[in-house]
Amino acid sequence: MSTHPNLLVGIEQSDDAGVYKIRDDLALVQTVDFFTPIVDDPYTFGQIAAANAVSDIYAMGGTPITAMNLVAFPIKNMAIEILREILRGGLDKMREAEVVLVGGHSIEDQELKYGLAVTGLVHPDAVVTNTGAQPGDRIILTKPLGTGIVTTAQKGGQASSHAMRQAIEVMMGLNQAAAEVMRGFPVHACTDITGFGLLGHLCEMLGRGDIGIKIIVDAVPRLPKAEEYARLGFVPGGAYRNKAFYAPKIKKENDLPDWMLDILFDPQTSGGLAMAVAEKDAAGIIRFLHEAGVKDALVIAEVVAKPKGHLILV
Repeated sequence: MSTHPNLLVGIEQSDDAGVYKIRDDLALVQTVDFFTPIVDDPYTFGQIAAANAVSDIYAMGGTPITAMNLVAFPIKNMAIEILREILRGGLDKMREAEVVLVGGHSIEDQELKYGLAVTGLVHPDAVVTNTGAQPGDRIILTKPLGTGIVTTAQKGGQASSHAMRQAIEVMMGLNQAAAEVMRGFPVHACTDITGFGLLGHLCEMLGRGDIGIKIIVDAVPRLPKAEEYARLGFVPGGAYRNKAFYAPKIKKENDLPDWMLDILFDPQTSGGLAMAVAEKDAAGIIRFLHEAGVKDALVIAEVVAKPKGHLILV
């Protein structure tokens, strides 16, 4: 465990990013993320990887300002033009996010990987963590689920080009607009939905188990083809690992088909923000999100006092 009087959020909290106070009115938000390609086009992969990396800054209530490239590349087996396109995609996405590229590091590796180390700024009093949700809060999700399932179907040669384009659009989309709306309201907790899937990240929102979260399953937005592909068995291995790890915290009030659980546990790349807000603010936030172009934003859950420490699927 790392302790320091200026360390506001560290590794022990299992949060989306670290936060370090540099003066009373300013703190740094820092994160790093990189992964192997999930799409064939290198330029698109670069954009997705960059959007995914900066998302952690938005989830903490911060504004990303600088980034550094992280690259592992098989230079002996892959054309350098592929790397150029990945970096071009990442740079274009950084420019869209108004993030300045300040450097990076590359190594030769047998497996291609790309991502960013990102630094952002936030007022110490405006930091939002993944815990702090209160009974009565509503949880808003800003992007649909199913990107892992659709990309798995694509690897199996079954995803339609239209379904893949929809998944790519979701993954390339910045959470910038959602974060800007979030800053205008008192948000009690926030996280971005990535590798743990929706249910895994909401389990993290339970914190020490002083609250429960009731999820309205039918309200959860999903990519149009996610159900079809999940029914066919195109489920990434990460979904099964998520299900095995978080299952003890899940309670079902109704019978749910396996494919629905697969979607709820589907690991997302560059997924949406899940924010816990007071009931009185939820409708206003949804309205502002829709006006800002975050068209899939919906209330999907309610924070409850009991049963503590569990997600309840209804």
